[in-house]
Amino acid sequence: MSILDDPGLFGRQWAAGYDTGANPDPKPAVDFLAELADGGRVLELAIGTGRVAVPLAARGLVVEGVEASEEMVAYLRAKAGGEQIPIAIGDMADVPVSGSFRLVYLVYNTLFNLVDVNRQVDCFRNVARVLAPDGAFVIEAFVPDPADFDRDEQVQMRDVTEDSATIRLHRYDREAQTSIRQTITFDSRGVHLKPFGMRYSWPEQIDEMAAQAGLRLAERYADWHRQPFDADSRNHISVYRRT
Repeated sequence: MSILDDPGLFGRQWAAGYDTGANPDPKPAVDFLAELADGGRVLELAIGTGRVAVPLAARGLVVEGVEASEEMVAYLRAKAGGEQIPIAIGDMADVPVSGSFRLVYLVYNTLFNLVDVNRQVDCFRNVARVLAPDGAFVIEAFVPDPADFDRDEQVQMRDVTEDSATIRLHRYDREAQTSIRQTITFDSRGVHLKPFGMRYSWPEQIDEMAAQAGLRLAERYADWHRQPFDADSRNHISVYRRT
């Protein structure tokens, strides 16, 4: 088993600095999702530190979550209102919850954190199991651009100080649609590694996975503001419903 198959890996490595990173403003996503939820029960997969879930719950919605990293959950619990959100600790692909949800969502490219296509398919199948008959499954993801990985490897300089240096290396497998990123920091304590894996998919491939689970694409936008999606769109917000 690869270390990249561990669903809690990302959270253990990045939880401490996640909320201080360059994450997008959650308000447009919260506005979009609150409208779709229409007062019903809501589930966020890979809820993380509650960047979206906490403000969504603050609007009076019943929000629950799935998260593999207890480190991420600890930061969520420390936020006002975060202590009241029920969270199942587990792999998001398994959707380890019961009951029926009006809205299930998976934002910020996190579907791609499942590094095996079969686990991505499992995620759709398990979402369909808990989705209400009139429910919606929302996915936010980037649209892969082959120009972003036109070489097998890439090296980026991230940070250099008097005491440390951080570089980031990428390796791509275009046939498998996977990438491995390694963030390496050198300092007085030694060498520190933070690996991260991804299995990216094009929108039409995500639609195929949804269809295998009995879901159909109902809406697709270029962003949370419902701008039209077209061939030049770099991201997509896709809404799936039961066939």
